[in-house]
Amino acid sequence: MVKTDKNASVNIIVAESGVGRESRGSAGKRGGGWLAHWLGVVCLAVLLAGLGARECGGQTAPAAAAGDSGAAGGSVQAGGGAQVGAAGTEAYTLPPEKREKAIELSRIRNTLEIIESLVSLVLIWLFLASRAAAFLECRAIHVSRRRWVQGLVFFAALIVLSSLAGLPFDMIGHHYSRAFGISVEGWGPWFLDLGKALGLSIVIGAPILLLFNWIVKRWPKRYWFGAWLVTVPLMLLSVFGSPFLEPIFDKFEPLAKEHAGLVADLEKLVARTGTKIPPERMFLMKASEKTNGLNAYVSGMGATKRIVVWDTTAGRIPNDEVLFIFGHESGHYVLHHLPKQMAGATIFLFFLYWGCAGLGGWMARRYGGRWLRRGEETNENPLATRAGFVILLFVISIAMFVATPLSNAFSRHFEHEADVYGQEAIHGLVPDPQKTAVAAFNALGEAWLEDPEPSPLIEFWLYDHPSVKNRANFARQYDPWANGGRGRFFAR
Repeated sequence: MVKTDKNASVNIIVAESGVGRESRGSAGKRGGGWLAHWLGVVCLAVLLAGLGARECGGQTAPAAAAGDSGAAGGSVQAGGGAQVGAAGTEAYTLPPEKREKAIELSRIRNTLEIIESLVSLVLIWLFLASRAAAFLECRAIHVSRRRWVQGLVFFAALIVLSSLAGLPFDMIGHHYSRAFGISVEGWGPWFLDLGKALGLSIVIGAPILLLFNWIVKRWPKRYWFGAWLVTVPLMLLSVFGSPFLEPIFDKFEPLAKEHAGLVADLEKLVARTGTKIPPERMFLMKASEKTNGLNAYVSGMGATKRIVVWDTTAGRIPNDEVLFIFGHESGHYVLHHLPKQMAGATIFLFFLYWGCAGLGGWMARRYGGRWLRRGEETNENPLATRAGFVILLFVISIAMFVATPLSNAFSRHFEHEADVYGQEAIHGLVPDPQKTAVAAFNALGEAWLEDPEPSPLIEFWLYDHPSVKNRANFARQYDPWANGGRGRFFAR
């Protein structure tokens, strides 16, 4: 997980790599707009967040390229050929022209993300206040006499409207991603990926929303508890099943086909970390068709766990830097970040659902007469109606927005632990773990144009990973084996 996604708290569970925060304009990254916040809680956003043309958040490809011969002992220069900084200077540096671009792109990203979050809340409020939700429910009722068909039609339409609401932000993000040389994906393939993501959102998301709506109707007093019980296995299923959806957006082939040397190096690290991923579950993703960014990640769990290296990464940065990235990913598994984050998300969602049930009930009683179909506001539980259920989505969206800093702080803690683990894991496998880690952060940072001086407030609110600047500075000074010491996770 070296990547940051948007404001879906459960996204921290997905083990994927990257650098900072996700870059806008990745068509496959989500199912659309304000609804994606809540779909993320119930697992759909988790399924889709990392799929398609994944872009992790800022940074251009480093100029130095290295083949498999650049394994242990390969170059440890920063991206673009800059030497790793000495003590007293920043470990993450960019050439002047790229530094200016990174700062400019960061401002665009931050502005888009903040505006979209606020616009999302306004749009769902307007959807209710204008009685558009009530109108949509009326239209769905005329489609069929079967309530489950009515529900599927309503929620499918809701997802489509959500995607349309988020489309302008996605298009602006993709425009700037192309303009700054990060994305190379044309508009045609980009819209195709967007369509695939929307299709999956409808096929998976509409039944899930229908299930939750049924729970609200079936248990009007304790529906929040039933929804919570269902959410937990859905989150697990999303992590387990993500590798099955990835090929819908990207092409994969065995990593050993073109990079046998890298596979051999990864096997050494797999043995050291005990992650038990055989060569047949190591894949090369054809990311170069869509992006110039660098990435490598581990996805899935149990029998579906696998290593994925982008073809923009393998052979372009030294293998020892790829080892560090994989070591970071291994840390999430070995340090049990998944069950810990699952436990944290489970506790968080328990109180979130409980609080939102109370607030949603009050809002339905207070505004139901204006927002819902005539007569619905007098129902025993108006939230069980289709339009009434949108009130719950609205309340949960507000809660998720407010809880963003807490969720991100939780994630940053585990990301830092994984950085430490990754740097210790390559000790003895590469000549200098400190220089390798710093060089990897520089290469990744430059590839995604990551801001070298992010605002502390922006990092606090929007970053679910520490900034590349802070990560590189830590990696440069972290040497637990100096003077006969030992690491936190490895004795040698």
